[in-house]
Amino acid sequence: MTEIIRKLATIEKISAINPIPDADQIERATIRGWNVVVKKGDHKVGELVVYCEIDSLMPERPEFEFLRPRGFRIRTIKLRGQVSQGIIFPISILPTLVDDDFPQNSDCFEVKNWEEGMDVTDILGITKYDPPIPAELAGQVLGNFPSHSIKTDEERIQNLIDHYEQYRNEEWIVTEKVDGTSMTAFIFNNEFGISSRNLELKENETNSFWKVARTIQLEEKMRTIMKSHNLEALTLQGELLGEGIQKNKYRFKGQKVLWFRAFDPIKYQFIPFLTFRSMCEEVGLEMVPRIDYNFKLPEKYEDLIVYADGPSKLYDTPREGIVLVAVNPAYNDNGRLSFKVISNKFLLKHEE
Repeated sequence: MTEIIRKLATIEKISAINPIPDADQIERATIRGWNVVVKKGDHKVGELVVYCEIDSLMPERPEFEFLRPRGFRIRTIKLRGQVSQGIIFPISILPTLVDDDFPQNSDCFEVKNWEEGMDVTDILGITKYDPPIPAELAGQVLGNFPSHSIKTDEERIQNLIDHYEQYRNEEWIVTEKVDGTSMTAFIFNNEFGISSRNLELKENETNSFWKVARTIQLEEKMRTIMKSHNLEALTLQGELLGEGIQKNKYRFKGQKVLWFRAFDPIKYQFIPFLTFRSMCEEVGLEMVPRIDYNFKLPEKYEDLIVYADGPSKLYDTPREGIVLVAVNPAYNDNGRLSFKVISNKFLLKHEE
C-alpha cells in the first residue's frame, strides 16, 4: 500500500442515475462507489463530470458562492432520506476556470482534453478540510512528516470498488476506526521522534503527543520491541484520544493512544498485523478495538458500508467506522493491504 495522496476533485463518469422515493426534483447519481443527490434531469449516465469528494474545502470564488449558506466544506448530508456524499459540477466548469482565471504557465492548467480519472484538485483551488488543532496538539514544529515513514491515511472503500471482487478472495481483520488525531512515533538512526499527521514535533512539556509518549514510556517500549524482533528502526502509528481531542466522544480521563499499525523504515514495509499485535502485547501497548478476525467481504460493497455502522467498543456512542487489514495479502506494495469504511450514521451525526 503506497502512501495515499487524496484526490479531492477528479473527472469521473456517472455510472448510474436512480430515482429517490417521494422526490420530484432530485435524483441519485452514482460516481464510483459514491451516491450524490443531483437536480433531476441535469445529468445522464455516461456523462463526464467533475466530482468533489466530502471534506473538499472549496475556494471562495463566484462559481461556488451558492455554497456559502452551508459553508464551503463538502459534507455528508441527507436529502429526502438519501445520503449524499460529494458534489458534482459539469465538465464545462474547467475550461472556464482555466481560460479565464488561471495562469497558463503550468502544464496542469493547459489540459483541454479532459479524461476520466484526471485529478483537478489544484486546478479548482480545492484543499482538504482539517479540523482546527488545539495549541497543545500543534506544538513546536521540527519539520515535515519524516520521509522514512508513511502517513496514516487509508483509502475509502468507495474509491476502490474496481478492486472489490479481488478483495473478496482475501481474509480480513476488522478493527474499529476511532475518532481522534493521528500520532506517529519512530526510532530511526537511533533517534526517537514524534509526528502528528503531517509534521514532526519538537519535544516540550506542554505538547500532548510528547506528554503521552513519556507517560507510557513509549521510547523504552519501542526499543524493547526492536531488540526482540531484531529491527534497526521502527515506526508505530496510532490515534491519540481523550480530553481536548474531537470533543472526547469516548469520555476518557486525560489522554491516551491506541495503536493500529507498525512500519519498518529500513525495509520500507509494514509489519504484518499479527506480528504487530504480538509486539503490542509484549510491552503492554493498547491497540484499537478489534471487531472480527478471518472476515470475508460481503457480496456487495454497499453491505460493507452498512456493516460499518455500529456501537463503539470504547463508549456508548456510534463508532466512526472500521478499518480492514488483509491477513495474508495476495498483492500489495509495502506489505499491507487495507482500507477504511466510514459509518454514514456517524458522519451524519457529527457533521451537523
